Amino acid sequence: MQPHEVRVNPDRPERIDFAPVFNVTVPFLDRHIREGRNDFVVARWRNRELRLEVLLRNVNRTANLLRSLQVKRGDRVMLLLRDHPSFYYAFLGAIRIGAIPIPVNYFLRSADYEYMLRDSSAKVVFACKEVMPEIQQALKTENHSAQNLITSDESLPNWRNLDELLKTQSDECEPVDTTANTDCFWLYSSGSTGSPKASVHQHKDMVYTSQLYGIGIVGIKPGDVMFSPAKLFFAYGLGNSLSFPLWIGATITLLEERPTPENTLDAITTFKPSVNFGIPTLYAGQIAALDRGYKADLSSLRFCPTGGEILPQPLLDKWKRRTGLDLCDAIGSSEVLHFYTSNRPGAFRAGSAGQVVPGYEAKVLDDADKEVAAGEVGQLWIKGESAATYYWNKPEKTAESMRDGWFGTGDMVRRDADHYFYFCGRGNDMLKVGGIWVSPSEMESALVGHPEVQEAAVIGAPDENGLIKPKAFVVLRNGKKGADSDAVALTNFLKNKLAPFKYPRWIRFVDELPKTASGKIQRFRLRDVP
Repeated sequence: MQPHEVRVNPDRPERIDFAPVFNVTVPFLDRHIREGRNDFVVARWRNRELRLEVLLRNVNRTANLLRSLQVKRGDRVMLLLRDHPSFYYAFLGAIRIGAIPIPVNYFLRSADYEYMLRDSSAKVVFACKEVMPEIQQALKTENHSAQNLITSDESLPNWRNLDELLKTQSDECEPVDTTANTDCFWLYSSGSTGSPKASVHQHKDMVYTSQLYGIGIVGIKPGDVMFSPAKLFFAYGLGNSLSFPLWIGATITLLEERPTPENTLDAITTFKPSVNFGIPTLYAGQIAALDRGYKADLSSLRFCPTGGEILPQPLLDKWKRRTGLDLCDAIGSSEVLHFYTSNRPGAFRAGSAGQVVPGYEAKVLDDADKEVAAGEVGQLWIKGESAATYYWNKPEKTAESMRDGWFGTGDMVRRDADHYFYFCGRGNDMLKVGGIWVSPSEMESALVGHPEVQEAAVIGAPDENGLIKPKAFVVLRNGKKGADSDAVALTNFLKNKLAPFKYPRWIRFVDELPKTASGKIQRFRLRDVP
């Protein structure tokens, strides 16, 4: 095989062979140029587009820029960037030279960034204007290695503008001779205590998700147009918006701004994608907007994946009535990079998260690591080539969750006799809100930080659409009875302390919290409290 070559077995597409020398930027970029597809549109924003030839030139310039900053193989590069060309340049430019890009949620707070900067020892930070107040605060600490600060927007003191820097660099850069199993990029996700942990992914991983799910399940073909409101810093968005189009030769439609029901419906109407990668919360908002009379043309859609949180049956039914299409629910994770169970045409069962994606293996284990029978609940374990190899700086967590190629997802599921999986919740009480993991303990700790709060407990509760949102039970100090004004004050307090999505949608004041004899809060008993 030639360096960087990939061969997919047409009869068994999960069998993928990689050349001994392999850098994933070559099949994602150079391969298309070599095969005469210089002009294909990778992504569209509003009235702009990113063509492959332009992308490759600027990836090479970014790679050369990083080299000029003394970034070496294995060095970390942190990305706090919008869904914008700068993300593609920085992510792929770092990989081109063997450095490790780390896409990070730019809606977090300075304490989160302080931790990630310290944990990763990132040498370079790319950031957009939206995150500047928080990242600037984080960089004031001394426990980080970030010496080079680059912004995708207007320059600020101590920050340099990416576009200006790229003008000084050559647009030719040979890829570093990595292998399919070389560490390629990290993705941070929250743990049960709320502290972030970095999943370490290899060069081969994005090829596997693109081939097994993008082609194998969704059936994406060259020239297809897709839409993904999910941001590139999520594993879900990274697959939809970068891996799939660059592996397959399709086009993704992106939003730089936060997705709303209205702007996502407008994007579908304007760009006419055939695949719409959504999450239940967004689908619910879109249906509500359509019910209010908002005008949209959804006739181009043929496949609507969803995941990230429980999909209520009424929502599935409403979408089916509106579009004639099923919402194809699935389960995935940052650690395995995309969906590993999924419904699909010809294999759909309402209420389930589908069957295992061909190319992955799944098993459901009890607390004694014994496989449970059909219909019984246990933890879902997944095995597949896109799974992260370890958690950075967390050997105990790695040993607990990653065993002999298997990953313990933390999802409690049951499977039926036909091997359809049904999501039952998280074993560690984590909540997924709008497709993002939220730690109840993090919100509880913040609530107790308010001078009026004695104790707090947070659980998941269904909203009017059946979607799970945080609900807080609060005991005030000195026996005080809470009022509506107190709930508003606590909500605003949390919004200023934590990321914008980390706040309870309801606050219920109670005299005491249910506890065990040893004093542990019994959250499950709160689920029956109205």
